[in-house]
Amino acid sequence: MTVPVDTPDAAFGPAEPDAILEGDGRIEGRSLGQIAWRRLRRDRVAMAGGIVVLALIVLSLMAPLVVSWFGHPPNDFHEHLVDADTQLPYGPFGGVSREFLFGLEPVNGRDLFSRILYGSRISLLIAFLATLLSVTIGTLMGVTSGYFGGWVDAVISRLMDVFLAFPLLVFAIALVGAIPDRAFGLAGDSLRIGVLVFVIGFFNWPYIGRIVRGQTMSLRNREFIDAARSMGATHPHIILRELLPNLVAPILVYATLLIPANILFEAALSFLGVGVQPPTPTWGGMLSDAADWYQVDPWFMVSPGLAIFVTVLAFNLFGDGLRDALDPRAR
Repeated sequence: MTVPVDTPDAAFGPAEPDAILEGDGRIEGRSLGQIAWRRLRRDRVAMAGGIVVLALIVLSLMAPLVVSWFGHPPNDFHEHLVDADTQLPYGPFGGVSREFLFGLEPVNGRDLFSRILYGSRISLLIAFLATLLSVTIGTLMGVTSGYFGGWVDAVISRLMDVFLAFPLLVFAIALVGAIPDRAFGLAGDSLRIGVLVFVIGFFNWPYIGRIVRGQTMSLRNREFIDAARSMGATHPHIILRELLPNLVAPILVYATLLIPANILFEAALSFLGVGVQPPTPTWGGMLSDAADWYQVDPWFMVSPGLAIFVTVLAFNLFGDGLRDALDPRAR
């Protein structure tokens, strides 16, 4: 009596093996990356979120080209399409038409479609750079704290507590609102973006630092670490070659979940008027402008609000699916 290699599942069909039998009789095992990719492909919701994220990134990078095909420059006025008495665009839904896909702004008649596309460049750029800064600092501090322990762990842990108790929103409003027109060799939008990236990224690292610290403490006494020590490996070698490869999965998952949080934080600062200044379009700035018109022109608020909602939802869905795919206990 022989036992079949694959056991069929009533709900999902036959299970895919973790090893492939080639034609010459050799067995090729699957790597951890291949297993994770196979699990991620099965999660249709996560794949849909990943496709939306990829589409948003491509559209933001190609915004000038897309706007040249389907819209108008983001700061061009079209007052002739706005009612002089009510200051509202002609037509239903804020002037939505084949020429203006998302309608127009009240008063000046700027193209909402092009402004949302150009605003996505600012929001995604700040979110990605701030996340990269947070992940870099948090990983460095978390690994150091969890690996060495003792007084090093005590000092870094208390530093994390201080940063976590810091009123970040109040500090960000005070700092961004007080910066001069030129500093550190930067000016205008570049200076504002740099300050926002520093504030959001530098003060958010303790969140990922605590996760990395906990994972490092659970790994530092494992057998492969003891084996590396017995072979005379130095501390930098153990951290870089043994610990960090095993921390990639939680770091990557948390980064995908931190990006939407940073997008919301940048939008909040722009909504409060301390983000990137007009006429540069940002999603938060557009929501701030729409706050005065939501009773007579609610469509003006729907477009940027929907853009933020879809972006944050897509990143969260993809991050949840990636976490499940990289979980070693998942089947």
